[in-house]
Amino acid sequence: MTIDVTAERVVPLPPEQVAAYAMDWRHDAEWTQGIRTAELTREADGGGFGVGAEVTRTAHFLGRRIDYVLRVAAYNPPELLDMVSVAGPMPMHVTYTFDPHPDGTLARIRVRGGEGGFYRLAAPLLARQVRGNLVKDLRDLQARLVERR
Repeated sequence: MTIDVTAERVVPLPPEQVAAYAMDWRHDAEWTQGIRTAELTREADGGGFGVGAEVTRTAHFLGRRIDYVLRVAAYNPPELLDMVSVAGPMPMHVTYTFDPHPDGTLARIRVRGGEGGFYRLAAPLLARQVRGNLVKDLRDLQARLVERR
């Protein structure tokens, strides 16, 4: 069984502002559930953050420490950041999109994961937990951005 979970929220700010914060790996631990640290461990081919860059994250999920590396597969600010895991306990694909909305920005996070060991056995619980975390992530993203205004 694979996991495919999406959460979305309308954030009352322009897409450029929401995406600039959310797509910056230096903010990952501030608004993303469970992430303790995030570090740019490989720059994009042209330098800095972009396609080919890799971010190493340390997180806690379901009581376990998880270390994983996400490689940027697509980067088109302010609309899209698409990342795939290249190291970690299970295959993972994380997509952030930010679309204009009459009330600001429709922010969406989609997480897809493959089967792997413990996670295969816990897939139904895992999907519920991921969805809950994504909902909280978007809530916290909005709170961070609104308080920074």
